[in-house]
Amino acid sequence: MKWLADENFRNAIVRALLRQAPLLDIVRAQDVPGVAGQDDRTLLRFATDEGRTVVTHDLSTMVPAMREEVRLESRCASIVLVPDSLAVSAAVEDLLILNECAVESDWAAGLIYLPLR
Repeated sequence: MKWLADENFRNAIVRALLRQAPLLDIVRAQDVPGVAGQDDRTLLRFATDEGRTVVTHDLSTMVPAMREEVRLESRCASIVLVPDSLAVSAAVEDLLILNECAVESDWAAGLIYLPLR
């Protein structure tokens, strides 16, 4: 699985993910030329084109951007919404479960909200 952390996603989670799974394919939006500093639709188009799932804390703007992408482009990358209040360890555990265990049907709605339980 390939992941894209949006610009406001907590780096502590990204670092903890990479400590536990050093081969995890995750990039940060701020490290991607042409995506860094851009709007959510640009980030979603990049993720869609690259086959990446977006991880974000930004429910308020990311979901409307996803709906707009689907309306205009008929496709959009999947998004995992991680509440700001979720502990780093819980976010890491759930993201690693998704990375290892998720099947295609888990992504049918396009959105997954953490925590998983």
